[in-house]
Amino acid sequence: MLVSLWKMIRDNCINSCSFQTTLLYYFTMITLNKISKSFGSRILFDDVTITFNAGNRYGLTGPNGSGKSTLMKIIKGQEEATSGSVTLPDRVGMLRQNIEDFKEIKVRDAVIMGNAMLWGALTERDSLYEVEMSDDVGMRLGELEGIIAEEDGYSAEANAEVLLSGMGIPHETFDQRMREIPTDMQFRVLLCQALFGEPQALLLDEPTNHLDMESIGWLENFLHAYKGTLIVISHDRHFLNAVTTHIADIDYETIIIYPGNYDDMVVAKTSVRDRAASDAKSKEKKISQLREFVSRFGAGTRASQVQSRLREIDRLQPQELKKSNIQRPYIRFIPAEKQPGKIVIKAENISKAYDSQPVIQRFSLEVHRGDKIGIIGNNGRGKTTLLKMLAGVLAPDSGKCEPGHQLILSYFPQNHSEIVDKKTPINAFDWLKERRTGLYDQDIRSAMGKMLFGGDDAFKQVATLSGGETARLILAGMMLADHNVIILDEPNNHLDLEAVSALAWGLNEYKGTVLVASHDRDLIHTVATKIIAFESNGIHLFDGPLEQYLSSRTLIS
Repeated sequence: MLVSLWKMIRDNCINSCSFQTTLLYYFTMITLNKISKSFGSRILFDDVTITFNAGNRYGLTGPNGSGKSTLMKIIKGQEEATSGSVTLPDRVGMLRQNIEDFKEIKVRDAVIMGNAMLWGALTERDSLYEVEMSDDVGMRLGELEGIIAEEDGYSAEANAEVLLSGMGIPHETFDQRMREIPTDMQFRVLLCQALFGEPQALLLDEPTNHLDMESIGWLENFLHAYKGTLIVISHDRHFLNAVTTHIADIDYETIIIYPGNYDDMVVAKTSVRDRAASDAKSKEKKISQLREFVSRFGAGTRASQVQSRLREIDRLQPQELKKSNIQRPYIRFIPAEKQPGKIVIKAENISKAYDSQPVIQRFSLEVHRGDKIGIIGNNGRGKTTLLKMLAGVLAPDSGKCEPGHQLILSYFPQNHSEIVDKKTPINAFDWLKERRTGLYDQDIRSAMGKMLFGGDDAFKQVATLSGGETARLILAGMMLADHNVIILDEPNNHLDLEAVSALAWGLNEYKGTVLVASHDRDLIHTVATKIIAFESNGIHLFDGPLEQYLSSRTLIS
């Protein structure tokens, strides 16, 4: 048996992965033993025992507030479980968010720090070379050189550079300090740090947040070749479908493992839930028939049959189905009765610069009535600047941007504070009421209910709303607003997968004109029939959906 297992492992040792490393991967896993977590009376998950096996890639899913990040923190050891224990392999790569702690570290070094043992050995070795040599120092240096060799330290810089290049970080920044590069690139460096050093397990929380589509594609390929245990949280449906082999779904106060990707999980989960509901309804019907028999013959001569029916009723009593924590918003945008002209927005030779650095130069665009335009590209290339100029909230430095005849515009900013002032003491209901006069209270409550602000949640102070709640509040305002053109800048930020899917459906069904900027490929794929792409060599207009645009770029390159 052991010989067969040894041969299987050896035969599966492919690419650059060494035999020893593959052997290590096959015998490493993450185990949760009777894990529970609750906040007061609210239970996130209770008495969960699960093993995440090596070679599998798990997507951790559940709506906002279900406990995904909490569970990830428990696995990382950053938060205590209410009860239970976690077993981890020796080397775990974790995506960190604390960029401030690395601001004085050079970019390449920040990546190498992902292997704590190697970084410690390199740091100690460099410090010992600064002191007077002695036998003890020489002995210690020999030990350190051994550790560095075992940890592939002599290739560390080259390996770090491969990761950085894959993430689209320019080579000239590798020796700069972290604080000297843009914030989104700093987060990419920390993702490289998590991937560095062949970790036996990877824990990634929203790894695509600061990545463009090219970098996301590179990460997908990297993770497909990864042999360890992966647990990833992501609101990017396309990414989860492309990467995962299993889904660990937090619901019903437990964690259920489904084989397959996210879409496979949705189908399986819906089927199980529907089957349970159907079984419960069938049992209720049978119980009703048995009770009718008992009622008719309970006082007669058929006592034994009545007792038999009563026992059957007890046996058929359906167990109460635990309530799912998944809530699906309903998003529907109704265009105004006034139709705009054929050209709804016209930009002619518009330019914009910040601190003498040009962002957009002499760009022209005509947006036609009924267009559904997806805007894609790396962060910092000007997507938000363009949308603000098209929305009329930012003036171009030169050129002109003119609204078309009878344009009625609704704008969703990337920075929510531009329209939701959290310093103002106002609740969500009153904020919506101020957005448009003449609305009935029941209309506002209906829109809020569709966006999951039920009961007292409708009267939450806007200052206390989470990022996801604020996004849903703005969308509720847009559902109540009068418009025939909608402009949205990264609307999927802070929304969970269910809300992003509902938004995609709402925009796809909208009979007006849509411009939406997003890194979420599923959203752009569902909505857009035209693409504005911000590339390194300029802004490109493409008359066709996202997949066609990406195919055309592949053919050109």
